[in-house]
Amino acid sequence: MNIAIIDGHGGMLGAQLVKEISARYANAVVTAIGTNSTATAAMLKAGAKNAATGENPVIVACRKANVIIGPIGIVIADSLTGEVTPKMALAVAQSNATRILIPMNKCDNLIAGVKELNTTMLIEDVMTKLSYVICQQ
Repeated sequence: MNIAIIDGHGGMLGAQLVKEISARYANAVVTAIGTNSTATAAMLKAGAKNAATGENPVIVACRKANVIIGPIGIVIADSLTGEVTPKMALAVAQSNATRILIPMNKCDNLIAGVKELNTTMLIEDVMTKLSYVICQQ
């Protein structure tokens, strides 16, 4: 199972995902992609074995991944304060991977109908959804 984690800004969400997924799914190949070097560094510090930064690594990871996980902004061009390029958003949106998008009400993207949850609760929900996806494969 190839899992791509894409995150931006400080990479704290991605770092938490790397820790949780690595702890629960030792056989998964987790690739951490930062939209900037700070995000990548945070995910590496959290234990990511495979990591890269920028537009082309996002595009390549989206071709190889079975599952893509990240904030909802990764499918919206110019999101995450401009860190997500149109090519990045298109690569995520057109990937054959299952996408688990985290509803972060930040950076001018507000998701209607979604309760405000803290990051811990969001990560727990991601893990539940990832478990379902893995069991289906």
